[in-house]
Amino acid sequence: MKNKTKEDVLSFLPLGGSGEIGMNLNLFGYGKPGRQKWVMVDLGVTFGDATTPGVDIIMPDTAWIETRKHDLLGIVLTHAHEDHMGALARLWPRLRCPVYATPFTMWLVKDRLREANLLDEVELIEIPLKGSFELGPFQFDLITLTHSIPEPNALAIRTALGTILHTGDWKIDETPTVGEAVDEQALRALGDEGVLAMICDSTNVFSPGESGSEEGVAEELERLVGEYDGRGVAVATFASNVGRLQSIMYAAKANNRSVCLIGRSMKRMTAAAKAVGMLDDVGHILSEDEAAAMPSQHVLYLCTGSQGEPRAALSRIAEGSHRSVKFKEGDVVIFSSKVIPGNEKGIFALQNALADDGVSIVTEKDRPIHVSGHPNRDELKRMYEWVRPQIAIPVHGERRHLLEHARFAKTVGAKKAMPGRNGEMMQIAPNGPQIIDVVASGRLYEDGGLIVPSTDDGLRLRRKMAYAGHVGVSVVVDRKGRLVSGPEPRIAGFPEGKDGEALDDLLDAVADAAEEAFEELSQNARKDLDRVEDKLKGRVKRVVRDRTGKRAIVEVHAHGVKAA
Repeated sequence: MKNKTKEDVLSFLPLGGSGEIGMNLNLFGYGKPGRQKWVMVDLGVTFGDATTPGVDIIMPDTAWIETRKHDLLGIVLTHAHEDHMGALARLWPRLRCPVYATPFTMWLVKDRLREANLLDEVELIEIPLKGSFELGPFQFDLITLTHSIPEPNALAIRTALGTILHTGDWKIDETPTVGEAVDEQALRALGDEGVLAMICDSTNVFSPGESGSEEGVAEELERLVGEYDGRGVAVATFASNVGRLQSIMYAAKANNRSVCLIGRSMKRMTAAAKAVGMLDDVGHILSEDEAAAMPSQHVLYLCTGSQGEPRAALSRIAEGSHRSVKFKEGDVVIFSSKVIPGNEKGIFALQNALADDGVSIVTEKDRPIHVSGHPNRDELKRMYEWVRPQIAIPVHGERRHLLEHARFAKTVGAKKAMPGRNGEMMQIAPNGPQIIDVVASGRLYEDGGLIVPSTDDGLRLRRKMAYAGHVGVSVVVDRKGRLVSGPEPRIAGFPEGKDGEALDDLLDAVADAAEEAFEELSQNARKDLDRVEDKLKGRVKRVVRDRTGKRAIVEVHAHGVKAA
């Protein structure tokens, strides 16, 4: 950690995760303006929805830091959730810098890099829990927290201009089922030393009280599984919550059941946990073939798909397309998870499909079988009392979360609070916090194996087609400007009506409009295929809009042939 000079500035720049939940990317800069050295903390994804047809993975746009990658000292990962590290393998080739992570997170990083054929290219530095390391002007100390995945770490980032605590995702769980409890002593000691700014999780800022402990969930799961003696049981949960997986495995063992893992991510996370010494006393885990050969009352299926994901294991089982697992009337599926906002439709469709087959459903609304991995207000209050930062910088939340967190922070000791936005560069020291620049930020979409910006023309057209449909018209014109064939219309994305009458009427109207437009052209104009296409396109657009109210994508193809 170098000595400061009069020109040095300590900066914070979020490019993802501020104003949204997911897709976290945070940058810390130190040095003379324009010559700063940077460290990236986390590089995550979010997931596509109805507004991004055909796109499953969305990532923060790294263009700004790509132009400064010679000054990017490294990527430090706080933990292994997808919204914090899921973009690493996809975007590392644009950044090409060392990656720092603790053992569990590093196992998953290596697994993803191996899939992307990058494992031999990336410099990987594994940091022990509670470890320390330096990157240029930054000194990093890892502080153990609790969350819904193993090895969540806060980062104490020391610089010559002051210390920052970046919490990552966290909660206060006094009795975690995997890993150590929150290192309160280290946080208090950091507060005594003096913390300039705390960059902190805002997810549950509107939730009163505390988020609850995994120990209570473990006890309830054991009781609940025991209530279904003699029946088939499946539990759906987040695969990354290894503590929950352990609790479910213990619940199965206590009720004379063997566990069978269903779903790729469930198997991946279990392998990662076992590789670093977790889940070593859960007994034999059945293969799918072994489970299929056993009476169902002696098996507990541990499944992915708690959020109703169409391709996840539980959805495939519910629709009857899974290779080896079938549910029957009288079986029970336990959802040890919450409904993530935006996933309601998929989850309820899944649960309705299960109910239709006579499967009983138990959720966290029925029994206390889930707790959040993020801090409620009482936990936030305790963190501020321990750390006592001068400046609060809320992240990891929608705008309403960040504004409420900033207001709340001032009631629990922070002198200043600044909720930022993606792309807003904040000067933390000296004389901070203040916004000193706004840089380009945005989203990258993984689309068909390519990574493209959100402004990509193909995506724009696909969105429009998804909402307004597509109309194509083909005509064939000879060299004398005579219509040889067509107009031949093709329509997609419009309602058919009774017996297809509405669609037939629209097809006829499109064909008539195209033919009328062609006839309005002069003989010479008909020989110019570009003019033919423009004329027909304008007329067809107008007819479709007048008849349907939709501004459909309209394409006209005029083909030329020799005169007979």
